[in-house]
Amino acid sequence: MTKFPVPGRRSLLIGAAAAAGAALVVGRSEPGIAKPARKAAAEGPWAVELFTSQGCNSCPPADAYLGRLSMRPDIVALSFHVDYWDYIGWKDPFASRETTERQRAYARVLKQRYVYTPEMVVDGIGHDTGRDPGPIEALLDKAQRRSVKRATPELSRASSGPLSIKLAAFDLGNKSADVTLAVYDRRHTTPINSGENQGRSLQNFNIVRHFELVSRWDGAAADWTIPAERIGPLQGMAVLVQHADHGPVIGCNKLEPAYSG
Repeated sequence: MTKFPVPGRRSLLIGAAAAAGAALVVGRSEPGIAKPARKAAAEGPWAVELFTSQGCNSCPPADAYLGRLSMRPDIVALSFHVDYWDYIGWKDPFASRETTERQRAYARVLKQRYVYTPEMVVDGIGHDTGRDPGPIEALLDKAQRRSVKRATPELSRASSGPLSIKLAAFDLGNKSADVTLAVYDRRHTTPINSGENQGRSLQNFNIVRHFELVSRWDGAAADWTIPAERIGPLQGMAVLVQHADHGPVIGCNKLEPAYSG
């Protein structure tokens, strides 16, 4: 598959497809409950969002690469399953219209002609397939150079209680930012019974099952509490802080349960 394949298979034209600061502050957690991101050599972490589908036979290499990225403490790796390939023989159980719309929003902001899978969006500033690590690592290097000072949220959760999100004051330059929560399953293995991946057993990582806009942020010190019932006992939690309406990410962090394989 090329980076921008022929529309109608692994890509969709946007017009036709659209339905309409400081050093890293790590989260805190009870022993055995969640492991927060550690401080990276450069300030971070950095966000990588994979848009994928179990109905896409080009996606498994990118899914596997996201799995490797998910193990890095300096990366917040999220997998968003899109629903626009469900019609070709396999309905992805993790896909939703909401995740598809997030990809389309990025496509508009990044001035893509169409959406495609697999697609990795790095820190909201650029994209590539993720089938080859090279371009993604180059985008991560670019993100580190352009956003050295980060608005990294502090995340904490005691046992299975509510999630606390705190942000220190940050100069947004008279702009605003969106604070978004993503709740995800660490790993799933799915036997595929039909479609392009028929007969395969696919592994997916950090699969977003719920995400929401927590708040529009003005850069002043702030904190929010997410009710415990929105987060499963074994699910990971990530918070992205990015310029409003799917702009560049200026900070992110994650809390994850112990990895069970």
